[in-house]
Amino acid sequence: MSVSVFDASVGVYSRLLANLEAILDKASAWAVERKIDPAALLHARLAPDMYHLVKQVQITTDMVKGTVSRLAGVEAPRYEDNESSFTELKARVAKTREYLAGFKAEQFTGAETRAIKLQLGPNSFDFVGKDYLLGFGTPNVYFHYSMVYAILRHNGLALGKRDYIG
Repeated sequence: MSVSVFDASVGVYSRLLANLEAILDKASAWAVERKIDPAALLHARLAPDMYHLVKQVQITTDMVKGTVSRLAGVEAPRYEDNESSFTELKARVAKTREYLAGFKAEQFTGAETRAIKLQLGPNSFDFVGKDYLLGFGTPNVYFHYSMVYAILRHNGLALGKRDYIG
């Protein structure tokens, strides 16, 4: 069985973003039910030197759209990082899902060998598409998605594997 770059990126990330929306829904409803100030959850972090929940969602969506765009050889859209509520975070996730829905499998022809140059601050990285997807893009997407789950779970939201996997 072979797995296409399209399926391994757009297919996987689309499901993950649907799960993320459901987790954010659950967190928002839980905050209302428990009379918890949503800001307490939105600005929660696992450690003082880690990003808070809002930033973790922003990075998750940025990594998704950036990874898919680079693999398809197109410029990723830029989002303003100005979300301050669960509603705004969900809208950002939905916008990213809509962006992914616009891709066609044909756009990923040759993506596994496509040269990808990534500039992160003063550091420059050169990848081949498959290595970028499997060794950089997807691990980063899952890391930040996992931090969203972990922050909410740490703060008492009843989440389980079914919420994470969907």
